[in-house]
Amino acid sequence: MVDFISTHFIPAKIHIKEQPQTFKRFGAQWTPTLLIMAPNGEEAHRIEGFLGVDDMLAQLQLGLGKALFKMEKYAEAEKHFRAVVEKSPKTEAAPQALYWAGVAAYKGTNDPGKLKETAKAEQQKYPDSEWAKKASVWA
Repeated sequence: MVDFISTHFIPAKIHIKEQPQTFKRFGAQWTPTLLIMAPNGEEAHRIEGFLGVDDMLAQLQLGLGKALFKMEKYAEAEKHFRAVVEKSPKTEAAPQALYWAGVAAYKGTNDPGKLKETAKAEQQKYPDSEWAKKASVWA
């Protein structure tokens, strides 16, 4: 996990008792709260509470994809979203990552078939997920 974080992020630690205004500024309501910010300062992804290593890595990869998506780097974002699905298919992040992989593929190509493929994949892999329901309109 340290390698992934040091390769892709610039970590900053804010202590609630030492920096309460900064904590409040970012709307953190619980610890730990991890924010993945896009270079323009917008929040791309939020992780609240403790997660095990596999789930945390999946969430970090998802957040990286979302930050790249905000930067309109759709092909790179899609790569990170798909990595979550391939490397961590049983995590809570995987159905969401699959959804966003489809959106990134569509945004990068303007091919609506990418959305249809994503809806089908969501139904096959994660039929009971919130993300499969959201993708169902593309089927």
